Amino acid sequence: MFVKGLKCRECGKEYPDSALYVCDYCFGPLEVDYDYDKIKKNISVEKIKSRQPNMWRYKELLPIKGDIEIGKDVGFTPLVKADNLARVLGVKHLYIKNDAVNFPTLSFKDRVVSVAIAKAKEFGFKVIACASTGNLANATAACSAASGFECFVFIPSNLETGKVLGTLIYGTNLVKIEGSYDKVNRLCTEIAGKHNWAFVNINLRPYYAEGSKTLTFEMLEQLGFKAPDNVVVPMAGGSLITKVGKSIEEFEYCGLIEKHNTKIFGAQATGCNPITSTVKEKREFIKPVKTPDTIAKSLAIGNPADGYYAADLMHKSGGFGEDATDDEIVEGMKLLASTEGIFTETAGGVTVAVAKKLIEKGYINKNETTVLAITGNGLKTLESLNGRLDEAPVINPNLEEFEEVLKKVREKEKTNNKTIKK
Repeated sequence: MFVKGLKCRECGKEYPDSALYVCDYCFGPLEVDYDYDKIKKNISVEKIKSRQPNMWRYKELLPIKGDIEIGKDVGFTPLVKADNLARVLGVKHLYIKNDAVNFPTLSFKDRVVSVAIAKAKEFGFKVIACASTGNLANATAACSAASGFECFVFIPSNLETGKVLGTLIYGTNLVKIEGSYDKVNRLCTEIAGKHNWAFVNINLRPYYAEGSKTLTFEMLEQLGFKAPDNVVVPMAGGSLITKVGKSIEEFEYCGLIEKHNTKIFGAQATGCNPITSTVKEKREFIKPVKTPDTIAKSLAIGNPADGYYAADLMHKSGGFGEDATDDEIVEGMKLLASTEGIFTETAGGVTVAVAKKLIEKGYINKNETTVLAITGNGLKTLESLNGRLDEAPVINPNLEEFEEVLKKVREKEKTNNKTIKK
């Protein structure tokens, strides 16, 4: 109802509402062009609150026409007040936006896929496809199955077993490609050019990306229709972080929140950090990582499509970019689990580890309100923890042996408490 068409992010050339993703004039990326003045007259806090608790409660700001039949149970995940983690990190007001429990495939990708497949149905496509580093594969396969679409999913051959099985179970056509995600994406671009398929993150990318906004819309609503001072977001292709910025601006323009001053921070793995290295080195261009080397495979995109825009957003918002090593990623996963009972995948470990660094270095004020975006579930990346957790003791069924175990547990607690205080 409120979509005027598509518009080039670079030159501003306008296009009809169709399955296009790149400008034929300047080769810039296309974005959905909304009639914001019309939206402002048709949306309100009261109207949003009256709707079902799912991602479609913000439908005026999403690019779908007509009735919504896909993804009715997606979204409205918890915003957890993380007091235990806050004490460890030394901050006063910390929240976790927990998309690790999103329905149905336990990641924020359920949001973007729901929008993309709804749009594919609107356009009359018969086959759904995607190039993925894991979570998108799961979400695309699940939503396609539920919606009655044939589905093809293309992934790098070295993805975690949990994500591979979490795609195959839906009966999708899964194809493994030798090489990095960037090689997978190039092949998929060729396939999209030959076959009339709806690639959710290629020819439907402008619409797909809009689904990311709902994570932030929910966060703002759950904070009482207020914007936080800081948001820390994991980055792969850079789309999610740019939509965090866009969604806050949209809520402000529509009068749903007051004028904001949110600083947006990006998190990457050190083994694949084309965006954060750009920010830290103050470059005006993205230098691709040819061979990503990190346990955070879901973030291992060496040539991020929205990398420049992500870096620009961090700079303009007053935020920053930082990255974490594999060891720091695992420690971030363990810290979130042991303090808040949230088991995140490696991407979430990146977010927590980077937030810790940003706080320690003074980029995030300890007295301000900060939200960490946790985008996927730890059950998907169990391999990353192999050999990195303490082995459980094995004892005979007698009290004396248990008392020895208990003694060691208490000694370890004392050591950990001393470390936290430091």
